[in-house]
Amino acid sequence: MKTKTAKADAPRLDDQLCFALYSTSLAMSKVYRKLLPKLGLTYSQYLVMMVLWEQDGVTVTDIGDRLFLDSATLTPLLKRMETAGLISRTRAASDERQVIITLTKNGDTLRQKAMEMHGEVFCATECELDELIEMKEKLVNLRSKLAKNG
Repeated sequence: MKTKTAKADAPRLDDQLCFALYSTSLAMSKVYRKLLPKLGLTYSQYLVMMVLWEQDGVTVTDIGDRLFLDSATLTPLLKRMETAGLISRTRAASDERQVIITLTKNGDTLRQKAMEMHGEVFCATECELDELIEMKEKLVNLRSKLAKNG
């Protein structure tokens, strides 16, 4: 009976930066999946809400730029959020091709609940604040380099 052995010339999964990033993203998503039902949001919806809590009344393009998503991905998501009463979508008077996204009262009300959730996410990381800040800065820097070369 032949047993499978690792090939010396094959890339090892645990040595790959891409896998470390991917599996960490999955673990972080799992933390959010437990918390986001309190807000009645999916993770993608939560990201859109954070953009709008920072600056309300922005275009779909602006949201897409912030989240690194195209309008084909965002449009169905935004339609579901509008149906849920979280946002409103209106055509810009100056350019009918642009759609302006604004928070409804219900959407704005979720802001405080989301602030409370941040402490739970921080605790789940079991990291010190300065460690998380440094890690985030390094990831943002890596993302910029990859985007430039991708």
